[in-house]
Amino acid sequence: MIVEQIWTGNAYRNFNYLIACPETGEALAIDPLDHIKCLAIAKNHGWQITQILNTHEHEDHTGGNQKLIAQTRAKLLAHSNAKNKITGIDQGLNAGDKVTVGRTVELEVLDTPGHTLSHICLYAHTDIPALFCGDTLFNAGAGNCHNGGNPSVLYHTFINQLAKLPDNTQIYPGHEYIVNNLNFTLHYETDNKQAVSLLHKVQHQNPSSPFVSTLGLEKEINTFFRLHSSSIINSLQIIFPDLADINPEIIFLKLRELRNTW
Repeated sequence: MIVEQIWTGNAYRNFNYLIACPETGEALAIDPLDHIKCLAIAKNHGWQITQILNTHEHEDHTGGNQKLIAQTRAKLLAHSNAKNKITGIDQGLNAGDKVTVGRTVELEVLDTPGHTLSHICLYAHTDIPALFCGDTLFNAGAGNCHNGGNPSVLYHTFINQLAKLPDNTQIYPGHEYIVNNLNFTLHYETDNKQAVSLLHKVQHQNPSSPFVSTLGLEKEINTFFRLHSSSIINSLQIIFPDLADINPEIIFLKLRELRNTW
């Protein structure tokens, strides 16, 4: 499996992806908003984009679909419940389905609601596993739930699905927000040495060659996984003095509420 992480350089700080089979040159485009860059990179490698996958229905992930389809005749894949939200879906996907690319690439579909209720991630069971997570999981952060989402549902996706994946899983998110997210972590967990170290490493990085996190690292620097941190709990109790019930879901919801205005 060959992965091209494509920095769009737009105002929304999107990443697009091409996943290619090295034997056949067939490629899957994930959320190809910048269809021009996707086509150029595929051409440079001698790849043929045969499939497009949208992780969810938001325009900054689907906006390049039709122009890319017009150029490649690629098939469009998305969540089975997104058929009334995304134009021209050829195949609806559900949890456990497999997306194959060429002869060598197989990706498992994870049904990961929260950011929206029709959101999927793709998981590669390779020697070094990889998660293409759209707007569910970001480096040091979690997706918002403003436009068709639900933060309680997102909490259960984090705890019941993402947290159970292997720690060496590489994380490929839909946007580049790492510096802002790390600053959020350190505002509420000031003693997080891993977050301090990583912030120094990435604060001046070129997003065209971005740092690739792992799930194990996310558990160390991402507040939305660190729901038992005493520092985070103490910070929330200061901000919300009337908070009577301190449990992981409440902590997650309060962190998501605070991140909405960060």
